[in-house]
Amino acid sequence: MVDFQPKDRYSMDDLLEIMRLLRSPEGCPWDREQDHKSIRSNFLEETHEALEAIEREDPELLKEELGDVLMQVVFHTCIEEEQNSFDFGDVVDGVCRKLVVRHPHVFASAQADDAEQVLKNWDAIKRETKGDASQTDLLRSLPRSLPALMRAAKVQTRAKRVGFDWPNVDGAMQALESETAELREAMAGGDADAVEEELGDLLFSVVNVSRFLHTDAEQALTGATDKFIRRFAVVERLAGEQGLDMTSASAEQLDKLWNQAKQEERQPQTGTEPTT
Repeated sequence: MVDFQPKDRYSMDDLLEIMRLLRSPEGCPWDREQDHKSIRSNFLEETHEALEAIEREDPELLKEELGDVLMQVVFHTCIEEEQNSFDFGDVVDGVCRKLVVRHPHVFASAQADDAEQVLKNWDAIKRETKGDASQTDLLRSLPRSLPALMRAAKVQTRAKRVGFDWPNVDGAMQALESETAELREAMAGGDADAVEEELGDLLFSVVNVSRFLHTDAEQALTGATDKFIRRFAVVERLAGEQGLDMTSASAEQLDKLWNQAKQEERQPQTGTEPTT
């Protein structure tokens, strides 16, 4: 048993000490066994849960989930501290230095009158400090582990900052139509590799259109998936009411139920008006 006294309110130093105790020989067997790779998925999961709290606009839940994300940062830092590589102070020092260097319009004499100029300055400083030799290096620096739609949007946005972009949405829409035709050709040819490549090009074009429409492709797809689930639930209910087994129903029957579900969703909800 470790020597630890509970408090009414804890600080950042307490969190660091708690993690060190958990990793100590007298601490938790599970925590001691972990390394960066074994808890990698935990980091990702906690990040997504924080994003879900933001989506729900729930401050209390967000406070909790941000704490879980912070705990993951401390966990990984503690692992490195044990190897005498770096500690939490080094992490904080590094990010503070980065913020100061990349905001010369705040902490130095550079000018940035709008957000677009801020981003251009940021990219230029990032290339200089990271030793990126070209704009291509800046695109390649985006991690491949990002969600594919998000990575595509970020690549396109960075390319746009050096003028490599369609002048307006019409060009993006023409590219989308062209990629759709090329996908059909690949499908007709029966080449699986070509189909995958053309499908990727089509998705990349969809993200391009979303940028011009000032719509987040990742969020738009999430909304579409949620809508599908809602309508699927209605289809399942309607099938039950009509005595249909969805697994054996015909495509025509399911399509009819789907259209019913869409119609039901569009109908305004009625209710009794409150009296005054």
